[in-house]
Amino acid sequence: MSVKEFLHEKGVTLSVREYVLTALSYMALGLFSSLIIGLIIQTIGEQGTFLPISIQDAFVEMGTFAMETKIMGGAIGVAIAYGLKAPPLVLFSVLFAGAYGAELGGPAGSYVAALFATELGKLVYKVTRIDIIVTPFVTIVVGFMVGSLIGQPINTFMIWFGELINWSTAQQPFLMGMIVAVLMGWALTAPISSLAIAIMLGIDGLAAGAATIGCSAQMVGFATASYRDNGFGGFLALGIGTSMLQIANVIKKPIIILPPTIAGMVLAPLGTVWLEMTNNALGAGMGTSGLVGQIMTFEAMGFSRSVLWAILSLHIVGPALISYFLATWFRKMNWIKLGDMKITYE
Repeated sequence: MSVKEFLHEKGVTLSVREYVLTALSYMALGLFSSLIIGLIIQTIGEQGTFLPISIQDAFVEMGTFAMETKIMGGAIGVAIAYGLKAPPLVLFSVLFAGAYGAELGGPAGSYVAALFATELGKLVYKVTRIDIIVTPFVTIVVGFMVGSLIGQPINTFMIWFGELINWSTAQQPFLMGMIVAVLMGWALTAPISSLAIAIMLGIDGLAAGAATIGCSAQMVGFATASYRDNGFGGFLALGIGTSMLQIANVIKKPIIILPPTIAGMVLAPLGTVWLEMTNNALGAGMGTSGLVGQIMTFEAMGFSRSVLWAILSLHIVGPALISYFLATWFRKMNWIKLGDMKITYE
């Protein structure tokens, strides 16, 4: 049996697409299932004054536990292993590899450790008669070693690069606000995880505020601009689900991404310069998906009427109006036609 045949039999693809697009997408699911939902639960406990004290305390305790580094890392590890179609013994063992990676190198360390542990775990799966010992042993050891040797330097670089983005946006909020909004918005619409990128880079402050506006503009913008093609169901799927549903249409006709992109470019400087909107890394890459970007904005800026109006204006109403009018104009110019933004749910 050749090496290529052996790798194929073990489900190891050596594919950049699998390791970047698929792994990051599933990493985002792990993050949402631990860190993000934990913060939401914690916030409900802290702000839910309408709840009995005992329930508030329970929510805070649950949320705090779900946000712990090792819990987050374990969730990332299992999510990535599942996305890469790991067999059961590998899947369960990568929980520990992901946790080790997160403890040693943060989210980036967890991602790298889980990736290597999954693929090497696959290679030894069912090779020996004592598979129940060998497979988890190799998976955990590889995860620990990779997290120690590679995860830490990668995490250090990601943090440095994220700090550079945060600093640059604070120094040049107008220009950088537009750039961050566009790039993060495109990342959200593309088949890659803007959430994972934002968390690994540690995007926060004004940069996170601009990213949230850009991501929200993609989702609300596409939802509004494509209403004639997709109706109310499509509006909800795009507006509070994900604009990634439009990626196939964007590839076929790239011009359709211009209305939401322009909306993000126009509104981001208003948020960074005028309203000084901020956010944290958890909300930076989510846009209006599950309204997490908005919940995290409240978490970062405080719960007040002025913040509510800023969110409504720059995350929802502004992107909807700008994208709608631009899409209407594009249709009059025959640049966009009926059916160009029709989505499928497969």
